[in-house]
Amino acid sequence: MATDKLAAMKIFRRVAELGSFTRAADDFGVTAATVSKHIAFLEQDLGTRLINRTTRRMNLTDAGLAFLKRAQTLLDDLEEAELEARGFQAEPRGTIRLNVPMSFGLTHITGAIDSFLDRYPLIDIDLQLNDRIIDLVEQGVDIAIRVRSELSDSSLRAKPLRKSRNIVCASPDYLANTPEIQSPGDLARHNCLRYTLHDRPGIWELGDEQVTVSGNYRTDSSLAIRQSLLRGLGVGLLPRFLVQEDIESGALIPLLEDYPPKGYTIFAVFPPGRMQSTKVRMLVEHLDQYLGDRPYWE
Repeated sequence: MATDKLAAMKIFRRVAELGSFTRAADDFGVTAATVSKHIAFLEQDLGTRLINRTTRRMNLTDAGLAFLKRAQTLLDDLEEAELEARGFQAEPRGTIRLNVPMSFGLTHITGAIDSFLDRYPLIDIDLQLNDRIIDLVEQGVDIAIRVRSELSDSSLRAKPLRKSRNIVCASPDYLANTPEIQSPGDLARHNCLRYTLHDRPGIWELGDEQVTVSGNYRTDSSLAIRQSLLRGLGVGLLPRFLVQEDIESGALIPLLEDYPPKGYTIFAVFPPGRMQSTKVRMLVEHLDQYLGDRPYWE
């Protein structure tokens, strides 16, 4: 019975985190019917419904959400205890779930993950590339990378990794055929590409000035803006870590450098109320070392 309950808790956790019985079944290499059987066993054992499900969607009940938070902590603690029991000389294993903004993930994190897995092949990485802010507990995320001027959720535990800032830039081809940009006010005469996940996409804070910008293109992907800038579509305000190589090669020209945007911090963020497992601490340390001392870190 104890083994069945533990297995059911693990399956329930993945169903809740993935939002799907089918995806959880694929994750465990079992059938969807087996997943349903484990969930039914757990609900019968607890005497309450954990998941409301229809043919089209599923969502956790209040009891299910409360149980998920406890189950995540318990299963993480159990994994840590097993590692300690084997001895710290044992190679770390288990899954780390990581949520990272798309642009920063593709330019800086995927390479770090590759080298981390080369070193610790028994660890599994579940990487989510998503520019939108998620609930770490509901999604079962161990580490999230947040690129923010400040963290709005004070309950989250965070480790600052680097500080950086955005930069205004455009391609030489675009600048050759448009009015000069000498001050922030000059941007009013330009096609400014806007990142819609900024708090105020149409307001660029440059130095002590706030300038209203407009243009014919907006998107929730800074990678898409970079590509359009390289093709000469307009002017963009992008993270320096994303365009530094383009600037060094001359493919993009930095603008308004006397009006630097407000800086931000790249945080590693962890769910509240949980101790960091050994493998999570190891990955954070590896990320810190991998990021190194680059010219766009300030």
